[in-house]
Order: sequence, then structure tokens, then C-alpha cells
Amino acid sequence: MKKGQKKRNWSKEQKLEIINKHLNEHISVRSLEKEYNADRSMICHWLKKYEKNGTDAFNPKERIGNKFAALHSGKYLTENEMLKLRIAKLEIENERLKKGYWVKGAGSNKEFVTLKERNMK
Repeated sequence: MKKGQKKRNWSKEQKLEIINKHLNEHISVRSLEKEYNADRSMICHWLKKYEKNGTDAFNPKERIGNKFAALHSGKYLTENEMLKLRIAKLEIENERLKKGYWVKGAGSNKEFVTLKERNMK
């Protein structure tokens, strides 16, 4: 990929088409690279994934990430999702308090203070 060039997203069907041409029609990876304007190492990676997992290798993955990011991203959440996030947030806060930490400030000014330091002030 050249600098400033946008990343190309390949669909499952496109990947399988390229793999089938290589495996069934015996077209070389180098020829497929030129024909589809795809990176050779990427095609080889797809072939390895296909050999290991078959067509399931290209199914979309369930994204696992920061579940609190939705609170700050402006996405619309259902009431159920908001309640689940609130419960998880309170559970984390309870665990922090059990360990003796208190949150002081917010955002980039946030700091964790021990309960001993808080009681002394």
C-alpha cells in the first residue's frame, strides 16, 4: 500500500473468488496479484486461512473491545444496553473501592487516591 492510499476492504466473496482461481484454475499468486491489484502476501495469508478453516475463515468476527466506549461515542443505545453498561461500571467501581482507591477528578485530570490519603485531607 502506498502512502496516502486508502485501505481496500475485500468481501468474503472476492477473497473466495481469488482463492478458487488459484486452487481450481491453477492461476499463480503473482498473476492474481496483478489482475486484482492485491498484495501477494495478503493472498498467501488468505490461502493459509482457507486451508485451515475453509470458508468460515472469512466470516465477519464479533468485535470485542471497550464496552464503555459506546457511552462516549454518541451511539444510540437501547435501554437494556445502557443498564448493562451501568451495572458493569458500578461493578468496576466496587472492586476499586474494595482495593482502597477513590477516583478524584474526571477526564484527563483523573487520578486514583487511596482512602487513607482522602481521609487525611
